Amino acid sequence: MNSAALLLCALPLLVTVSAQQSYYPEGDWVNLYRQGFNFQCQHGEVLVAIRSYFSVEGGSDRLWNFECQPTPQGLGQLTECWWDDISRAGLEWTSTCTSNGLVAGVQSKYFSEVLDREWQFYCCRYSRRCPYSCWKTNEIPRYYREEAELVIPSYGYFIRGAQTTFSGVLRDRQWKYILCRMTDFDCQFENF
Repeated sequence: MNSAALLLCALPLLVTVSAQQSYYPEGDWVNLYRQGFNFQCQHGEVLVAIRSYFSVEGGSDRLWNFECQPTPQGLGQLTECWWDDISRAGLEWTSTCTSNGLVAGVQSKYFSEVLDREWQFYCCRYSRRCPYSCWKTNEIPRYYREEAELVIPSYGYFIRGAQTTFSGVLRDRQWKYILCRMTDFDCQFENF
C-alpha cells in the first residue's frame, strides 16, 4: 500500500481524534473528574488560593487546584490540626473551622448518584489567636458551571471556612469563602 492510500485510510481516524474535546485543561489539578482527593498544606502553611474547572462531560464535576503559603510569625505556634465537620452531597453546607482554626487542607469524595461531592476542611490552630474583621466573598464562581478562582485579596487574611449552595438542575456549586484577620495576641474566645 502506498503512502497516499495509507494517509486516506488514516485520515478519518485522525479527524475523529482531533475533534474530541480535551476535558482536562492545563494545570496542576489534585483530582481527576469523578475521583476523590485529599489535599493538605505542609506543616505551618494555610490555603491562600483555590481554583476549579467545571465539565458536564466530566460527570458535572470539577477539577481542583489549591495553593498554600507559610503563616506569618506573628500568628504564633501551630498547636493542633484536625478534620472538621463533613458536608452531605447534594445539600447546602456552611462550615467554619472550630476552635478558631484556619483552613489548611480539603478532602472531597464524589457521588455519581447525585453528581456532587461531600466536603471536609482540614483546620489548624495557631496558639490561641482569635479571628476578627471576618467577611464572606461574593459567589465563586459568579455563575454556575464557570471556571472559579479565589486568591486571598489582602495579606493578613486567612480562609476560615465556606458557605456553599448546590443547584440540583445545573449540578454545580457556588461558594462564599469566609475570610478573617487573626489577632496577634492570645485570647480566650472560641469561634468569635
